[in-house]
Amino acid sequence: MKRKDFLKTLGILPFTISNMNLNELKNISDNFPKSEKMPVVFIGHGSPMNALADNAFTDSLALLGKNIERPKAILVISAHWLTMNKTYVSVNPFPKTIYDFGGFPEELYKVKYEPKGSPEFAKEVISEVKSIGILEEHQMGLDHGAWTVLRHIYPAADIPTFQMSIDYSKPAQYHFELAKELQNLRNKGVLILSSGNIVHNLRQVKWGETNPKPYDWAVEFDTIVESKLNQGKFADLADFKTFGNIGSMAHPSIDHYLPMVYSVGLINPKEEIKYTYKGLEMGSLSMRCFQAG
Repeated sequence: MKRKDFLKTLGILPFTISNMNLNELKNISDNFPKSEKMPVVFIGHGSPMNALADNAFTDSLALLGKNIERPKAILVISAHWLTMNKTYVSVNPFPKTIYDFGGFPEELYKVKYEPKGSPEFAKEVISEVKSIGILEEHQMGLDHGAWTVLRHIYPAADIPTFQMSIDYSKPAQYHFELAKELQNLRNKGVLILSSGNIVHNLRQVKWGETNPKPYDWAVEFDTIVESKLNQGKFADLADFKTFGNIGSMAHPSIDHYLPMVYSVGLINPKEEIKYTYKGLEMGSLSMRCFQAG
């Protein structure tokens, strides 16, 4: 039962409620999900061609959009907006589709996904984060880590959407701690969606093969991350050095790993993690997606 439905029930059962102990009533109501708090979502976005695809992965994205409450705005933290020595948030009221890739079919470059931005919530990000001074960026659109998945989750493009950059000069632990400062946005109706890949090694991609067997190291790394998530050992995931050589195999560079670090930094330890999609593609890309809350 959703919280708003519960409140309606209180209105039509006054005599029953009056006979209940107030502490008992509080205990019951505390168990209902707080509908105003948005979940945390991590998407393994894979190839930009998923924007045009109709498959099990894109079906999972469409289902996600139907299963969570409609947010007031969406904040995307994508592997494809990297900055150095500074963190930016987009206050652009009309972000455009960014085609930050090359060599793909012309059809992909004709896709437009252009919801309004949300300067108001972008400034909330600046207000919530106290440890650093996040800067306004006025020209940023939506990179393909954002629009290729959002066009399946919210195809009408009718929810204000904006992005925050990843300061690539900082280690994973820095981003884990920074994410904690964004947690209150979830209570304000903002869906924070991080977009990257839990395993991402383009050097080892098996191009042109149909359903190639994933590398053993890719399976192992993906399984380690799943185990840490299931055990609530989120801080372990921010200590990338502990993964050793297998970490370097899974991520020659950690741009696609850092969005997941933001997601785990945003999760309350008591929140259940649900995997909305699992799979390894092209040998060395994990498409694992998850939701918490």
